[in-house]
Amino acid sequence: MKVEIWSDVMCPFCYIGKRRFEQALAGFEHKDQIEIEWKSFQLNPDLKTNPDININQYLADIKGFSLDHAEQLNNHVTQMAAKEGLTYNFDKAVVANSFNAHRFAHLAKQHGLGDAAEEALFKAYFTEGRNIDDIATLTELGISLGLPTEAVKQTLESDRYADDVKHDIAEAQHLGVTGVPFFVLNRKYAVSGAQELSVFNDTLNKAFTGWQQENPKPELDIVEGESCGPDGDCG
Repeated sequence: MKVEIWSDVMCPFCYIGKRRFEQALAGFEHKDQIEIEWKSFQLNPDLKTNPDININQYLADIKGFSLDHAEQLNNHVTQMAAKEGLTYNFDKAVVANSFNAHRFAHLAKQHGLGDAAEEALFKAYFTEGRNIDDIATLTELGISLGLPTEAVKQTLESDRYADDVKHDIAEAQHLGVTGVPFFVLNRKYAVSGAQELSVFNDTLNKAFTGWQQENPKPELDIVEGESCGPDGDCG
């Protein structure tokens, strides 16, 4: 069963939601039958990358808050993240447009590393204070994931996967997605936001039950003969 997750690298609740969904999946009886696909979303497509200010100052500026109030809000989110084992350093986070990071994630997805790329991007942004719009940073992340160095450079130095990012965003708009994280299970159920573990558990079970009914296992009339099994036994 496919689970599609729309998220943005700069969304603090997306990283928290990722951890909570992972916890639900870890305890799910049929987790080996779940396929996860990450999808791109941009909270602020017009955002200009500015390494000279951090997220606290950016939030204060765009919302008209005092810097102290912005820091208080982000401290609250930091405490939420800590409960999921995540470390947020908003005082170091670089204000950066996420479009190139999403293109990078699409490249990783083509190599079966979509989830690993999302994890690396979130950690780079929220924990390490790295500029996720910087080509050198993304190249280094790609190499650390085992992506072909030349493929990473060719992607980042061109507009490759730009249409894929735009397609994901258009698809989200078609589905009525207005915020992230947004989890779509079997295109029949959706979870919006970094919900509690119980919500993910319940939705996983409901969605999978429906998927099983739609995709029953074939009942075969088997004629037995000599064969080899996955454990290496032949007979």
